[in-house]
Amino acid sequence: MYEVGVVASFEASHQLHGDFGPASQPHGHAYRIEARVSGPSLLADGTLLDISYLQKAVSELTEALRGRSLNTIAELDAANPTAEVPAHYTWQAIAKQVRGASRLRVTVWESSEAFASFADDLS
Repeated sequence: MYEVGVVASFEASHQLHGDFGPASQPHGHAYRIEARVSGPSLLADGTLLDISYLQKAVSELTEALRGRSLNTIAELDAANPTAEVPAHYTWQAIAKQVRGASRLRVTVWESSEAFASFADDLS
């Protein structure tokens, strides 16, 4: 299985709903997103896919999130903007723009020690 990926970062804030101690108060993170696509075979040009499509999708997403409160994004706030929820949200946004690979994995790092991932097959 071949795999290629890109990494990007952005700063944003959020607050969790429920009893999450200090995380229930507004606070910020220097988020890092890793997006990886995989597939069993390469194209005739020796690539899994044109990585610029993945770079563009990740760049557009991070620019849309940069400097925002994740709680102002209805899909994130309704589900509680834990690290897992933005991982799924970013997977959905990137998956719409990336074709040619068979699987996409997105990892959202809230810090150098804490992350969440979502992965699924691309249709």
